Amino acid sequence: MPAFHDIRFPTNISLSASGGPERRTRIVTLASGHEERNTPWALSRRRYEAGYGVRSLDDIHTVIAFFEARRGRLHGFRWKDWADHRSGPPSADPTPLDQPIATGDGITTAFSLAKTYTSGPATEVRPITHPVAGTVSAAIDAIPAPVTMQDGAIIFATPPPPGAQITAGYEFDTPVRFDTDHLDINLAGFEAGEIPSIPIIEIRV
Repeated sequence: MPAFHDIRFPTNISLSASGGPERRTRIVTLASGHEERNTPWALSRRRYEAGYGVRSLDDIHTVIAFFEARRGRLHGFRWKDWADHRSGPPSADPTPLDQPIATGDGITTAFSLAKTYTSGPATEVRPITHPVAGTVSAAIDAIPAPVTMQDGAIIFATPPPPGAQITAGYEFDTPVRFDTDHLDINLAGFEAGEIPSIPIIEIRV
């Protein structure tokens, strides 16, 4: 049965990968020349190409082992998107004030993590399901508060009071799988080689 393996794709290889978010937009051009646009996707889906990061036979060996252990497309795994792996900018360490998470109601103690993307008046909220252990911090009304983690959510020892603003900072991985069941390996030279294409696609877990 398909499963999610809580292991990260080698970061020295993903560092040189290409890719990013993908949207699906349906466009109908009317007789007047105007367009009607809609999307069946509530959230974007990320795609990556990891082949650019393979630079040696040892890298190839590492990728083959990882690919075989995941059984190709069967099992999911963690992926570090170096362009978008923190609650704030990639160059800044996370702080407990980075992202608004929720408003306290005096009852709830567990809150799911999320990242809000803002440009002008528009915002998009992305659920964060795979935070990196040891990087998560939180605050209640801008005052740091201890939390534990369970299934990707932060949990306070006592419920934040009604109306309290809950914020959090963290690093996170993107849940993905291989988008191929075949690795085309090219041993171009002594102690060197390449895998021209290692497609990776985000999954919902």
